[in-house]
Amino acid sequence: MDTSREAVLTSFTRAGYIADPQLATAISLMERLKRPLLLEGDAGVGKTEVAKSLSTVLDCPLIRLQCYEGLDSQAAVYEWNYQRQLLAIKISENEHLSTSEREKHIFERDFLLERPLLQAISMEVSPVLLIDEIDRADEEFEAYLLEVLSDFQITVPELGTIKATSIPYVILTSNGTRELSDALRRRCLYHYVDYPSEDKELRIVNARLPEIDQVLAGQIVRFVHAVRREDLRKKPGIAETLDWAAALVGLGVHDMAGNPEIVHDTLMCLLKTREDQGQIPIEVVERLIGKVA
Repeated sequence: MDTSREAVLTSFTRAGYIADPQLATAISLMERLKRPLLLEGDAGVGKTEVAKSLSTVLDCPLIRLQCYEGLDSQAAVYEWNYQRQLLAIKISENEHLSTSEREKHIFERDFLLERPLLQAISMEVSPVLLIDEIDRADEEFEAYLLEVLSDFQITVPELGTIKATSIPYVILTSNGTRELSDALRRRCLYHYVDYPSEDKELRIVNARLPEIDQVLAGQIVRFVHAVRREDLRKKPGIAETLDWAAALVGLGVHDMAGNPEIVHDTLMCLLKTREDQGQIPIEVVERLIGKVA
């Protein structure tokens, strides 16, 4: 992969992701310095899509670890296949083996179930490792993760230390629900992913929905930006913009000006709470259409 910023911008555009120069620089440096990249920003701004697009650009596997409260090493790193171990013990009952020999047999690598972290460092080709919503995991897991990312090796007590076959491209995302440790931030490169400008979001819509009418595409983007300025509990992200655009195209809308009822009825694609839908009644829809059409 050409790691220059211009090459990253071009390759990501081909993959369907419209990156800005700052993000392209961050990805370029991540590859050059072999450092994890921490992407922070509101939900729905496209952080996860960065990892998916990087996997496409590099033509390598994407391994995703979805974080949540209570996440532990068994779910993230490895666990033993107890059913196979019990079966192996049953089969070897008639064999004259010592206790230590039996233990050694059932704790071989073949009985190990690889979870995302161990899977990522065990692949022959460097994958993209997406550690999604790290801020949802506990601080204890964050500390463990830091150790793994520092040395790219994992210790399994029964087997010893498993060193990385290849170093994965690591992208961590955070929605900012809790403050991450300084130690993790120091280990990573950092980029804040904000809501896109109107021009950038229009390019995203055109890239994902090339058949869309250009008048409608412009109206959709301007309408969404106007909605984000309203007092909402959850601002619509890029994914919601694309869903809404696809819905309007599917319903045969070419111009919002003549279809305020359809625009209002399809806001379910854009607004995902009852409170937010109540903030945008038909009167507000008509007012916003008057500004964007």
